[in-house]
Amino acid sequence: MENILDRFLRYIAIDTMSNEESESQPSEAKELVLSEMLVKELKALGVDNAVLDKNGYVMASIESNCGKDVPAVGFIAHVDTAPDAPGKCVNPQIIKNYDGGDIELKGVPGLALKVADFPEMAEYKGQTIITTDGTTLLGADDKAGVAEIMDAVQYIVSHPEFKHGPVKIAFTPDEEIGRGVVAFDVKGFGADFAYTMDGGAVGELEYENFNAASAKIHIQGRNIHPGYAKNKMVNAIHIANEFCSLLPPQQRPEHTEWYEGFFHITSISGTVEEADIAVIIRDHDRTLFEKKKEFLGNAVAYLNGKYGDIITLNLRDQYYNMREMVEPHFHVVEKAIKAMEMAGIKAKVQPIRGGTDGANLSFKGLPCPNIFAGGLNFHGKMEYVPLESMQKASEVILNILSLYCE
Repeated sequence: MENILDRFLRYIAIDTMSNEESESQPSEAKELVLSEMLVKELKALGVDNAVLDKNGYVMASIESNCGKDVPAVGFIAHVDTAPDAPGKCVNPQIIKNYDGGDIELKGVPGLALKVADFPEMAEYKGQTIITTDGTTLLGADDKAGVAEIMDAVQYIVSHPEFKHGPVKIAFTPDEEIGRGVVAFDVKGFGADFAYTMDGGAVGELEYENFNAASAKIHIQGRNIHPGYAKNKMVNAIHIANEFCSLLPPQQRPEHTEWYEGFFHITSISGTVEEADIAVIIRDHDRTLFEKKKEFLGNAVAYLNGKYGDIITLNLRDQYYNMREMVEPHFHVVEKAIKAMEMAGIKAKVQPIRGGTDGANLSFKGLPCPNIFAGGLNFHGKMEYVPLESMQKASEVILNILSLYCE
């Protein structure tokens, strides 16, 4: 019997960073290293039908022992980590009986998780905290979710007295680049309802998420020797800066919360000759989302009118707000709330300021709210997760299955 911490540490030591620039499925072959490991582990636990398909999806199922006709419930987590920081965490820090103070990240001198910056840290005093050493992200998004599902599977197969309906398990690639379920076989998965274990702090429960789009802007400048550049040079760097200045500063991520949407410049690079900008657009409200996309297009059109059609815009939708697809099946939310109460947790129902595989799965016909995985400060070197939160998430999975068996 392996504990959840050992599983988690093994999973985060594998580099599974996805790659938005890749057109392959999955985007990086290295994601399959963890996926193949999970298939072997599932089979070792006795889940003999575990498979890894050609698109990089791990799927498995456990037959019902409930003795009655109940829905098949799925649990899903993604194996990839965000491209925002190195994704192979080989030097995690394990702080037992956390004292509630600042935590030094010993891989980078002077870097620390400070309670002044992250006051929620104090809520986990006395618990076991897993952090990075400051050189990589941790990978709790979403390897904590993977470990929690595997821990629940271990309990189910080793406790035949535990009553449950059909259990469906899936691990997906490329969630962090918005392509997590593009080739997901919902019918083959076989679940009536599902949950992604991909949320943040303990207690979080979400069935609303952003509508999301990504934009790539290319600026073709004209480089002329600076000594002879008057009325001839077109500096793509300056135009890129001008474009960025057109986006409303009050609608940046660092100035928004709850249901407020934003424009987020994720990268900018270039020379005098040409420059590239990547932007993501987010809004819970579909009308405001469409207006934001229109605003971006108008900004490009304005600069093209000023400089002569030297800017191209590639804008694509990534996912939509799953609320409209989940609300008609609201029992999936109610069951999760009850399952948390059974685990001694007060559910915090709130909108996701991000996205999950569950958004696109809901639009594919599989209602799929999102449950906490326990981690905080995702996508960066300040990421951490309390061990007790992961343990509670695994308990919630079991409670949901128990409730549906009733």
